[in-house]
Amino acid sequence: MTELSPSAKAELTPTGELRVALNLSNFLLISSFPSGGTPTGIVPDLAHELGRRLGVPVKFTGYESPGKVADAAKTGVWDVAFLGAEPARASEIDFTAAYLEIEATYLVPPGSPIKSLEEVDRDGVRISVSGRSAYDLYLARTLKHAQLLRVEGIEASWQQFLSQKLDALAGLRPRLVTDAAKLPGSRILDGRFTAIQQAIGTPKGRPQAAAYLRAFAEEAKSAGLVAGAIERNAVRGVTVAAKA
Repeated sequence: MTELSPSAKAELTPTGELRVALNLSNFLLISSFPSGGTPTGIVPDLAHELGRRLGVPVKFTGYESPGKVADAAKTGVWDVAFLGAEPARASEIDFTAAYLEIEATYLVPPGSPIKSLEEVDRDGVRISVSGRSAYDLYLARTLKHAQLLRVEGIEASWQQFLSQKLDALAGLRPRLVTDAAKLPGSRILDGRFTAIQQAIGTPKGRPQAAAYLRAFAEEAKSAGLVAGAIERNAVRGVTVAAKA
């Protein structure tokens, strides 16, 4: 088990409890969060294990999007967050290596001439995307020609794709499978434009906390904690990340 120093515990639990930020838009990692109740899913399972090792209660706070989780980092209202480790967030958050990966790709509408991932990044192609998601941040860095149309949330990006008759919908493959079933003739493109690196983060300025979390993430992978959480919650479309 990862050794816990007094300084690491103090940085991780400055209020005497482990305050965990949840990105509620990621349905793969947070299955439910009933009002006044306890959240369920892969992330809550790992957070409870972390709290057990620290010997403190866990307090969960839900956020509508990963962007709002990242925005709150500088305010000191949470101690640990589970979200995509994107460079745009690294100025405020120290991340571990990935503990889990989720494929991101595109859905195209019926009759679309687009056959491959490479064909999406062309002049005139309009892509619906959940704003400030990890895959939006990735596409913003890498696309050269296509246009990203951002809205708040995964469901809103799906509705925008439909209502504006856009050329592609960017998203996590498991969600796109669900969307494709609702739009006969639509297609999910083969391959992936990226794999979202889900990691554990703590606000900048907590070096001992960051070091402990890095070790915890590696142990969670090697000891089967991540795999066990995936199986226990019956989640499909995610994989345990490779050793750092």
